[in-house]
Amino acid sequence: MTSLNIERVYLAAGLALLLAATLPRLVKNRALTAPMLMLGVGAVCGLVIGPGGLQAVSPLRHPAVIEHLAEVCVIVALMGVGLAIDRPLNRRTWRCTWRLLLITMPLCIAAVAVFGWWAAALTPAAAALLAAALAPTDPVLASDVQVEGPTPGGAGSDEEDDEVRFALTSEAGLNDALAFPFVYLAIFLATEGPVRGWFAGWLAWEVAGKIAIGVLIGGIVGDLLGRSLFRFPIRDARLAERGEPIVALAAVFAVYGLTELAGGYGFLAVFACAIAIRRIERDSGYHEQMHSLVEQLEHVLTLVVLLLLGAALATGLLAGLSWPGVALGVLLVFVFRPVAGWLSLHRCPELEPKERAVTACFGVRGIGSIYYVAYGLTSADLGAEAETIWAIAGFTIVLSVIVHGASAAWVMTHLEHARLGRQPAVL
Repeated sequence: MTSLNIERVYLAAGLALLLAATLPRLVKNRALTAPMLMLGVGAVCGLVIGPGGLQAVSPLRHPAVIEHLAEVCVIVALMGVGLAIDRPLNRRTWRCTWRLLLITMPLCIAAVAVFGWWAAALTPAAAALLAAALAPTDPVLASDVQVEGPTPGGAGSDEEDDEVRFALTSEAGLNDALAFPFVYLAIFLATEGPVRGWFAGWLAWEVAGKIAIGVLIGGIVGDLLGRSLFRFPIRDARLAERGEPIVALAAVFAVYGLTELAGGYGFLAVFACAIAIRRIERDSGYHEQMHSLVEQLEHVLTLVVLLLLGAALATGLLAGLSWPGVALGVLLVFVFRPVAGWLSLHRCPELEPKERAVTACFGVRGIGSIYYVAYGLTSADLGAEAETIWAIAGFTIVLSVIVHGASAAWVMTHLEHARLGRQPAVL
């Protein structure tokens, strides 16, 4: 990269961070959202800098760069999501979440994989990777549909009285990890030969073993960390009383690294760790401090990734996009996810029909999808199909950011008004 291009990159990075600090406040509760604006700014930066100045961060040429950037963004976001959830973890109160994870997500993966193989002419491995990468949802990119954060005292929290926000937030916290077995399925299809030779091992280890390790390590570390923060025998060593929010970031990287070294799913461990920390002292204001720090870092990382995605879109990322690829993205956003979500939530009495429709439709695709595409393509050589996978994934993410971002504020306001209309008058 030449000196001139480096200077342009610095200029673009500085302007992007300045916009990251100001845009969310300027467009709050509007149809035009910060993620949409950052994609546009990224596209303009890409045109100004040119393809030559973006080679070091090009997803097509250097997927490992965007993979690790998106990886950090996802694990930080997962800690924030876990700390934001007030509701205790159990089978009944998380019923909608379980149905979204165990029914909606597999149905969407199957639909995308079949359509990608049949209509987009992808090989089974490429179709499976694309389907797995587009499986995780990301309410961070539509902030109007996520819970707002920790609320000490528990009363009046979003997740306690708004099943839509809770279901979408908790789903995103878990499905970022639960998409991983399907990514490995795609990698094995590309690298391990006949299915009968490895399917049983994949089911036992990638599906069951790694999930169990992630939950176990995350839960244990979170419990121990929470007890040390709030209940350590030496009072002066209780970091919660000293207000040291940096512990949240220490927990993110420590539990993620430990779980990955043990062979488990680090994404799942980070979320489980946050849930366990929150469980120890649910009403402490320290959770707000940790969540605030994590949210700020998550916000910057998310917008930087979107900036790079926008730049890549303007410099050839969509070159491999065909009409079947466009159709696949449109079907996922407008048909596959809404239909699968509606069917899976049919037995959730917590949701009114309008709430069920909103929960089914708002499956926002975002940073997790970028990570999984990059991870899959660095683990398995899919040749020319890599360009097609990036093109379809990029188009789908942009479509989701625009459609869901533009409609989220209006839809949630409409739901709130509908709930008020159902409540009896207070005398």
